[in-house]
Amino acid sequence: MRSSKSEFRLGYGLAAVLLSLAACTAGGGSGTVPATPVRGGTLTYAIDTAPLCLDPHVSTEDMTAEVQRNVLDSLVYEDASGAFHPWLATSWSIAKDLKSYTFELRRDVTFTDGTPFDAEAVKANFDHITAKNTKSQYAVNLLGPYRETEVLDRYRVRVSFTRPFAPFLQAASTSYLGIYSPRTLKDNADKLCGGGSASVGTGPFTEVRYVKGQSIEFVRNPKYNWPPEPAKHRGPAYLERVNFRILRENSTRVGALTSGQVDVARALPPAQMRTVEAGRTVKILRRDAPGGIYGLYLNTTNGPLTDERVRVAVQRGINIDQDVRTVYFGQYKRAWSPLSPSTPGYDARLAGSWPYDPAMAGSLLDQAGWTGRDQAGFRTKAGRRLTLEWPALPSGDARENREMLAQAVQADLKKIGVQVIRPRYDVGAYSTKVNAGRFGILDFSWARFEPDLLRSFFNSASGPPSGQNASFLKDGEVDRWTDDAAATVDRATRNALYAKTQEKVIKLGAAVPLYVPTALTGVGPHAHGVTLDPNNWLLFYDAWRDGK
Repeated sequence: MRSSKSEFRLGYGLAAVLLSLAACTAGGGSGTVPATPVRGGTLTYAIDTAPLCLDPHVSTEDMTAEVQRNVLDSLVYEDASGAFHPWLATSWSIAKDLKSYTFELRRDVTFTDGTPFDAEAVKANFDHITAKNTKSQYAVNLLGPYRETEVLDRYRVRVSFTRPFAPFLQAASTSYLGIYSPRTLKDNADKLCGGGSASVGTGPFTEVRYVKGQSIEFVRNPKYNWPPEPAKHRGPAYLERVNFRILRENSTRVGALTSGQVDVARALPPAQMRTVEAGRTVKILRRDAPGGIYGLYLNTTNGPLTDERVRVAVQRGINIDQDVRTVYFGQYKRAWSPLSPSTPGYDARLAGSWPYDPAMAGSLLDQAGWTGRDQAGFRTKAGRRLTLEWPALPSGDARENREMLAQAVQADLKKIGVQVIRPRYDVGAYSTKVNAGRFGILDFSWARFEPDLLRSFFNSASGPPSGQNASFLKDGEVDRWTDDAAATVDRATRNALYAKTQEKVIKLGAAVPLYVPTALTGVGPHAHGVTLDPNNWLLFYDAWRDGK
């Protein structure tokens, strides 16, 4: 199988995503937009999360991927239609058995430390990701059944797998598999989580400073001249600088945007959207995120949740429609599947298939033997209270008002006699507990325009720490379906396998989808050309500021 430029699509398009023009690009608020982009200036972007680690080869965080997209280029680029285009690779060929991908590389690319980009650089990065001492939590999973990277000549490289692996091109388009300078991997691997000058790539910007919890600063790479094919210009970025400001408080972010202190702000609070839009000076980029929705993952190997009846009772005992509507003011949609509707392979048939049913939940708990009640009204069995632990990080999760939603979930489950406790741990203790499976419930969302996420979420080989199977699910059919889907590019076959997977994990009570994360990004009147990639990460290469 041979492909280059925009020909190889894995059988998927993005027609179902229904992207509006406003969702793809932004030109600020009302008024006349200057016809010619302005070079120079600083754009300030307010974000709501301080990344724990700024190395996408290690970290699982969406924010890390978005931040380092400015620094790290990829072999290929995925556009909004799901097509792949040349980037650091000029073309590629794919073995018929899907076990190897051979890339022809650009010959004019240089890392910002002066190191030339070549096949050895690709090998150094993929070998680094898969090395045990890197302790990759996600990127290693994107490389799936990785075997090796072979340098065929200076500008030709072959990436091989132990079994067919169709999702690789999409994975290779993300910044999780972005390409660092081999020199920085050798000299500064232990500093990459800290970001700053250690983060050396070939991208349109150079990361110059990270003040933890406050800001991340970038300056333009003056030698940049190798953007992906769909870019709207060639040569260096228009902007001289991009500054990320970390503003966790919703009201602070909104105030900074509407007052002009920042040019762009992510994660605008749903409760304030009407006020922001009424001002008519801020343009809203609104788009449902692809990938994994925000939901709960029930540990099938822990305590009461080993019983499928208890898991399904939890699933049916949460009034998701009401909770999501109340917390998010109609800005976010209630989720029905572990996949977002904007993700290829989403099974729309799940909508409405498992509604809120507290009577059913109570009956299932009775059948499971949780028939007693203690003085607080919680169910008991053999003198033991039905308690589930849902661990949280110290500050809670202010992102998207998730802590408020958690309180609503706790209240719903209390009504059917299930106690949910939310102890807070520091990052180290939290990771240790999660990786060891010593919890009942875990919550997260995951941005990726690829249904292979279901393999990461539910295949038994994808457990922590390098996988995301937080349910610790071990189901032979789910394993076979997700493995088979990763081994074919046939659209109909993949869709059928992913549909079976989504239906079964809901039936087993391994997951409780809550809402579909939606990008609510505000763009002020002086910022132009800001775009969203298919993963809902903001891109600044074509962005510019009119200087007013």
